[in-house]
Amino acid sequence: MADVANLNRARKERARDTKRAQANENAVKFGRTKAERVAEAALEAKACKMLDQHALDKE
Repeated sequence: MADVANLNRARKERARDTKRAQANENAVKFGRTKAERVAEAALEAKACKMLDQHALDKE
């Protein structure tokens, strides 16, 4: 005789698996590595600093 399967648990587990798979695909497609984020932040900070250095004082 087979074991009794909880259909609600199976349905929810299958839904979680599909969401997890979709999230992994999106992470590969749209995600960036930590090194890329840090490099972009450094470039943005450098550009902001250069812009501030070239600002004219209104006196």
